[in-house]
Amino acid sequence: QVQLVESGGGLVQAGGSLKLSCAASGSILDDHTMGWYRQTPGKQREVVALITRKGGTQYAESVKGRFIISRDNAKNMLYLQMNSLKPEDTAVYQCVALAAPHDYWGQGTQVTVSS
Repeated sequence: QVQLVESGGGLVQAGGSLKLSCAASGSILDDHTMGWYRQTPGKQREVVALITRKGGTQYAESVKGRFIISRDNAKNMLYLQMNSLKPEDTAVYQCVALAAPHDYWGQGTQVTVSS
């Protein structure tokens, strides 16, 4: 059984911080690249950050220096620390296990940043 469940979203003022969590079941987290994506109405889903099974990370240009992706394989957890939040960060954030051809997605957690 593979299941990804995000939590930690909410409403925050611009400049504030939130930490998103993704609890992963099965053996997905430690065997695959994991990522955080976000999507807003009228926009394509975009990658926010990726972390490989060896710990290498990549970030979207728009979040570099503000967001940190991390993983705790022992706890089957993926995290996204979001700092200096901006209104344009408002989106539904989903975690994903990149396991093509059938990637696994969480249900998403809403992040709303007010100005």
